[in-house]
Amino acid sequence: MRQTLIAVSLSIALAALAGRAAAGPYPPDNTGTNARDRNGKTLTASDQSEIAGDVHITQQVRKAIVADGSLSTNAHNVKVITKSGVVTLRGPVNSSQERMKLATKVAQVAGVKGVENQLEIVKQ
Repeated sequence: MRQTLIAVSLSIALAALAGRAAAGPYPPDNTGTNARDRNGKTLTASDQSEIAGDVHITQQVRKAIVADGSLSTNAHNVKVITKSGVVTLRGPVNSSQERMKLATKVAQVAGVKGVENQLEIVKQ
């Protein structure tokens, strides 16, 4: 009887923790994010320009981001999309400071004409 009570208590506690971990700004299946990306107004990786200058800018931005060891894994994995010299940053970052740091870093890359900062802050 005592073992059953302990097992049930542990199951309830684990279920509560799992529910709390899953609760976040996005549904687990990313349905909302996917719908936003399909509406045609949001740039995605397939919108990356194939013009040599834009590809070069994207490469330099990516190198600058990855080289910065102070950034989180989320920040290292943001999407970088360049069209006509304008760089769009998309994805989650851990803080507003990280969001601003990425935008500043991108603006310093040669050839960048503008930065569209669409980074989203996620709570850890």
